[in-house]
Amino acid sequence: MGLFSSFFSKSLSADLTVTSGNGFHLRPVAQFVSAAKKYPCRISASFNGKEVNAKGLNSLLGLSLEQGDTFTITCKGKKAEQALQALTETFTSLMHKDTEVSMIEKESASYEGFVITGEIIYEGIAIAPLYHYKEEHFHRKTKLSFKEACKKSSEELDSLYESQRVKENASIYLAQKELLISLKEESDSLEAFKEKIETFTALLLGTKLESKITDYKDILQRVEKHLGIETKMVFPESAFILVADDLLPSQIEQLLDSAVSAVILGKTSLNSHTAILLRAEGIPSLIADSSSLTENTPVILDGYAGLIVTNPRDKDFQKAKQRLEADRKILDKAREKRFEPALTKEGKVIKVLANVTDVISAKQAKEEGAEGIGLLRTEFLFKEEKPTFEMQVTSYKKIFDVFDDITVRTLDVGGDKALPYIDLPKEENPFLGIRGIRLLDTHPEIIEEQLHAIFTAADTKAIRVMFPMVSTVEEFTKAKQFAEKTAAKYKVDISNILFGIMIEVPSVLFLMDKFNEVVDFYSIGTNDLTQYLFAVERTHPTLKTNDLSPVVFNAIQELVERSDKPVSICGELAGNTKAIPTLLQIGIKTLSVSAKTIAQTKETIRNV
Repeated sequence: MGLFSSFFSKSLSADLTVTSGNGFHLRPVAQFVSAAKKYPCRISASFNGKEVNAKGLNSLLGLSLEQGDTFTITCKGKKAEQALQALTETFTSLMHKDTEVSMIEKESASYEGFVITGEIIYEGIAIAPLYHYKEEHFHRKTKLSFKEACKKSSEELDSLYESQRVKENASIYLAQKELLISLKEESDSLEAFKEKIETFTALLLGTKLESKITDYKDILQRVEKHLGIETKMVFPESAFILVADDLLPSQIEQLLDSAVSAVILGKTSLNSHTAILLRAEGIPSLIADSSSLTENTPVILDGYAGLIVTNPRDKDFQKAKQRLEADRKILDKAREKRFEPALTKEGKVIKVLANVTDVISAKQAKEEGAEGIGLLRTEFLFKEEKPTFEMQVTSYKKIFDVFDDITVRTLDVGGDKALPYIDLPKEENPFLGIRGIRLLDTHPEIIEEQLHAIFTAADTKAIRVMFPMVSTVEEFTKAKQFAEKTAAKYKVDISNILFGIMIEVPSVLFLMDKFNEVVDFYSIGTNDLTQYLFAVERTHPTLKTNDLSPVVFNAIQELVERSDKPVSICGELAGNTKAIPTLLQIGIKTLSVSAKTIAQTKETIRNV
């Protein structure tokens, strides 16, 4: 990142490089624009000789910034310095969090019938007749104005976000809401609204962000619905495989009320919001050329091999039915047994906990069969405004009431996670700077208040408190002593509290004997540990790491063998079905995973 300034014009600039393989697409752009609007200064973005208003979602999205592109952000006027620093940190965080959707590795399969190959959106088997996309249009009278229709649409997107908040795809609705607001600000009628959409979508044609055009169409259709112009898909009553060029994100919800078995899309991408929602709902789906597919023809969609068998033979049907039945049995069995303990074939009990972010995700985790919370990310409270002590106590207590087995991670900000009320020095490499527990040196008052709130909410309940990004024994000792002084200051009994660390920094590997003398437990954060083991930032545009590398497993094995305290894993590796057998062989006895993978994780354990 290059930084330039002009004292006389009070103008500051920074070069930002898109590192995400998804490009600078709708969701991160929406969050970036939202952050930019908080500052009174003029903020622009320039790329390839084109300069746009960085507070305008459509104009910024229209730059069609892809991975590797470097653009310049310029802030001029009041609070320009604060704006530039905040937006730089926001952008870094957005790129870090924006996980690229990887192509699913195809299984090998052979069929006697003719096959069409495709790209896998979501795995699974479907056997049903083909059905090409059809829609009906309805017109009804309404007294709503264009402005009121936009307001209704915005409220719908808010409602969708709230109902889906525990799912990873929920941010789609917030991004669409920001897009709607941006379009409405530039339009005073439906006709002007349509014209703006045509203008902005034209900028995306032929770029990697072309798939985001469906979001513009989706918003238009939502607004038109409130103005009495409604479009609905038409489905057969019996099972079918839907064939379409593409679908709007909102149409996935309509699919859920139909007898759809699978979906074939001709013109979308793995990163489109449509594809994301198909995956979220578990609908077997492919991206494939559908030009030769005939209506009502029975086919087999093999979402494991990425194939469509257009003229299946009897043996093909038999093979597909066997796999379909096996899949159903596995899912049904996992779902039915989700509340049962996870025992290996040898009878070894493995504890399966959940990674949660708030009370909603905690309750969902309980319903999915979690036995406790292995990682409570407390950052959910620390957003645009600093939470009060009372807010923290209330929120923590609600979560603590859901489970008996709970591990709380203290505030983990810095690096890629910026907060407007925490003023951290600008760092050339923030991932190697003030992160996690190091915040104790710069903002002890925030950590003190959080610890006080956790202790108060816990009352007499046994709780584990975990410090992130600990690299030395001295850091942990200092943090624990700080916690004890905080408890003494507020006259809180913490005899029910255990203290441990997240193992994310490789230095811990060489200090296990000393750590064993002072900590109560360990939790391995494999995401950051892998990043630091290979010295490769996870969103680097060209360098990649292998999560299943022997290096990672060797490091984990070393930690387990040298520890005389409980060790769990709370990183993404814990929920990777390909990694679980090796983790159990190494000696891991506790896994903490996302709520949606709990049943599958338990069933995987039962087959080890």
